[in-house]
Amino acid sequence: MQIWVDADACPGVIKEILYRAAVRHALPLTLVANQWLRVPPSPHIRAVQVAQGFDVADSHIVEQVAAGDLVITADIPLAALVVEKRAFALNPRGELYSAENIRQLLDMRNFMDSLRSSGVDTGGPPAFGPGDRQNFANQLDRLIARQRKPV
Repeated sequence: MQIWVDADACPGVIKEILYRAAVRHALPLTLVANQWLRVPPSPHIRAVQVAQGFDVADSHIVEQVAAGDLVITADIPLAALVVEKRAFALNPRGELYSAENIRQLLDMRNFMDSLRSSGVDTGGPPAFGPGDRQNFANQLDRLIARQRKPV
């Protein structure tokens, strides 16, 4: 399993969890962003800087991801494309996107988008907190364990 990170908007505490997991489990971890990223020295961790532009990082991830890989993203359209390729998608708050829930999440996102574009103040997501960090770490551990389980 390769782990891909939509790194432009990924919280630093989540990146730290991913760095530790990549080293501990010897998993390849690639952070993709429109800007230069500093990553810890490790043969398992690398950063890819893509050109500036709308969805350039997302497109790179979709081109590279394979079935069974894991993508870390809060971007629901990206998650939908990843799930379509039979890879896993996990948001930084620990919510696993799946074939069972992605359509509903996309519909809700699109509905909220249309409300915002019509001038309705929908607010934003709650502040990222310790519970989110713990949910993410737990879900990541479960995914890694499931992928490493002998068949």
